[in-house]
Amino acid sequence: MNWTRKHVLGISPLELVAILSLYLFFSVLYYVVLRYNGNGNLDGVFSFSSYWYTAGMQYSCYLIESLVIYSIGVYSLKRKRMLVQLIVTFFLILIFTYFIRELRYIYLDYNKMGRLVGTGEIWDWYIPSLFLMVQFGCIFGYRYFVENQRKLKLEAELRQAALKSELSAIKAQLNPHFLYNVFNTINASLPPENEKTRMMIAQLSDLFRYQLKASKEELVPLREELDFVKSYLDLEKARFENRLTVKIEVPQALYDVKIPPMLLQPLVENSLKHGLADLVEGGEIRIKIYKEENKLYFEVADTGVGIADKSLLFDKGVGLTNTNLRLEKMYHSSLHISDNQPRGTKVAFAI
Repeated sequence: MNWTRKHVLGISPLELVAILSLYLFFSVLYYVVLRYNGNGNLDGVFSFSSYWYTAGMQYSCYLIESLVIYSIGVYSLKRKRMLVQLIVTFFLILIFTYFIRELRYIYLDYNKMGRLVGTGEIWDWYIPSLFLMVQFGCIFGYRYFVENQRKLKLEAELRQAALKSELSAIKAQLNPHFLYNVFNTINASLPPENEKTRMMIAQLSDLFRYQLKASKEELVPLREELDFVKSYLDLEKARFENRLTVKIEVPQALYDVKIPPMLLQPLVENSLKHGLADLVEGGEIRIKIYKEENKLYFEVADTGVGIADKSLLFDKGVGLTNTNLRLEKMYHSSLHISDNQPRGTKVAFAI
């Protein structure tokens, strides 16, 4: 069992154990204080019923209250600024604590059990409210620390990825104009009947040209990104022949939308390399892009062999890892990898 993985309400099992332990500790401490304050000593056998009616029930109410407040004021507002969550949580604590106190009083009065009365009732509202405010202050401080650590880790990974890219560029540095001239020379030297080879060299030249442009521009029209991917897949078709089928589903209205360059190619390459390359019969790659509620959704699916452990895809090369880092940095988004139907892998993201 992964004790640090987030589950219900974004709380991990380890965090839940810590919260339950905190409440148990304070309820027992409260019970001991009541016993000492009432008797002047701590003699006598521990009684669970006595503990439950004096402290256990009260702190159980606080625990349930804190979970309800967290789900409303924090989890449901997780996309809002932390200041908004703090303000909402503050007022929820005051309101919920008051009503829980009243419900608890009704229960105690019905069972003819003792409780604070008169002006003393304010303490059953003030102390729980203060306790919950301290608790949620610690929760917000913990969340800020975790988020800050995540950002620091992400920035370190981005710097490392950028350094690797720079080193790769230095190692493979060639004057693009030199490459274009070489391609043109090769084209000119080919006999007229080798038209297919001429076309492939021209497409390869276009790939280099687009990669050079991608290194200089932050955003390009979706049309250019799709043209690049189509050229790449046309070259791969020369290798796969009739074993590769490509389907692209993109509304014409989205062609002028600006996106970061080189987002799709690493995903397509991954589908070919890890999905279809080992299949004798080959398969299909489907690229689907659509827009919903001002967000652009991308899907790259293949009918390849699939992969059981999706996290291993990020360990097999830098393409997916770098793409995921770019999405996190630019759009606070990430790659979602799932099984395709009837088989294969689907990679999706939104910007």
